Amino acid sequence: MKLLIDDADIQKIRAIYDKYAVDGVTTNPSILAKCGRPPYEVLKEIRSFIGYNHELHAQVLSLNADDMVKEAHQMIDVLGKNTYIKIPTIPEGLKAMKLLAAEEIKTTATVIYTPMQAYLAAKAGANYAAPYVNRIDNLGADGIDFTKTFQNIIKTNNFKTQILAASFKNSKQMQELCEYGVGAATAAPEVIEGLMKNASVTAAVEEFVRDFEALCGKGKTMLNCN
Repeated sequence: MKLLIDDADIQKIRAIYDKYAVDGVTTNPSILAKCGRPPYEVLKEIRSFIGYNHELHAQVLSLNADDMVKEAHQMIDVLGKNTYIKIPTIPEGLKAMKLLAAEEIKTTATVIYTPMQAYLAAKAGANYAAPYVNRIDNLGADGIDFTKTFQNIIKTNNFKTQILAASFKNSKQMQELCEYGVGAATAAPEVIEGLMKNASVTAAVEEFVRDFEALCGKGKTMLNCN
């Protein structure tokens, strides 16, 4: 399962990249708005940092297919290869996905709340389909179960589309989907950091340090314990 960062704050992105093996960055209009800076300025800064081997996902704002396609062309021109154009999974969005797939422009179907939305996005040629796991939960449904259902639809119908699961509230949700073998997940930096938070691990590491220092002295490591 690929792991992406769902944020546009370059400092947070740098901090996650410094410690973890991640595969790219996802954004949306609301995330970009939080930066309070021109969108392309933020996106170009992210692209410059992550390079072109890692994925960058950014969303169109138009509500008709022709304008979505125009936006997509400009975004690719500015942000370069390995940029995935996020398109809302509405009827005009499905049309835009078909048109862009014909041009071999990568797309991510977003705002997905039902399995059949995801199915139609896959039929339209989207490279990724992004179910909103926690938002589906908040509607009284089961976001994890929905995502597993879509994964089954992909396998049964031999679709090339991958899942890009989004909107997580905790690490357990990500663990379930990782175990199930979905294509990718994107999460806020805080959720990614939470994947490693474990009091037992911390306590074990601290115990190792105390025992070693009792033998060799305060601050000693394998570099200077002779």
